[in-house]
Amino acid sequence: MVETYEGGCLCKAVRFRTKGPPKRTSVCHCRFCQHLTGSAFLVEPLFLKSNVEFSGPVSVYDYRSPAHGRTIHVHFCRNCGTRMGLTFERFPALLGMCGGTFDDPDSFQPARHIFTNSAVDWMAFPSDVACYAQHALKLDGSPETPWQTPS
Repeated sequence: MVETYEGGCLCKAVRFRTKGPPKRTSVCHCRFCQHLTGSAFLVEPLFLKSNVEFSGPVSVYDYRSPAHGRTIHVHFCRNCGTRMGLTFERFPALLGMCGGTFDDPDSFQPARHIFTNSAVDWMAFPSDVACYAQHALKLDGSPETPWQTPS
């Protein structure tokens, strides 16, 4: 049986279903994700785009990052504005979902924290996950070295 997860927007006009486990779950502390969520960070389970189905009035906002010049596509409900996911020019096969929009947001255990250099001052990082000052991958695709490795 294939693992599935479901969720949706605040007004319930948009629903989604994912198939299979996420590729990984990150907690992102970059300023973009802080603005996106209106909070301190984004919990982001990453799925293959082909394993996510949306139903309802989904709109897309295209944001060009000043940091690297690539486009991030924000998927949101056009009725209530709930942001549900992100697709990336840099990673075209992936869809990062907004963890708080799942019916059971406890379904995903974060494997890493990224962009910790822009985290809020009061953030305490768990010792059992990798933490990266910025992204976990360099622009050329090679891995970055975390400043904290799981204990």
